[in-house]
Amino acid sequence: MAIDPAASDDAVRAMVKRCSSSQHPEGELDDRIVGFYESLRARYPDFPPYRDDSPWMSMPLHVGIDHVSMNMTFGERSTPALELILVLAERYGLTIYDPQGDEVTRPHG
Repeated sequence: MAIDPAASDDAVRAMVKRCSSSQHPEGELDDRIVGFYESLRARYPDFPPYRDDSPWMSMPLHVGIDHVSMNMTFGERSTPALELILVLAERYGLTIYDPQGDEVTRPHG
């Protein structure tokens, strides 16, 4: 998510709720989201042709002006993708929200 890294966990959750609602804002894509998404799909495409090691449960990924939502498989295929997601989120200064554990991971620095 393209949100201020200093934003509270509650602000992150509110953004997630807003992004999954019908009241999602429109506008220009945040450059950090574009860079993250393009880098991610260079390794794990979300449009055909799909790789055999695709970690995605649903495709294409949902991309908004300030977020990328991913539904991932559980197991060995998701581990390298999760590692890449963490590296890319750090590179682009994005915050990660994991709804399964209700965890917020912020970029360092």
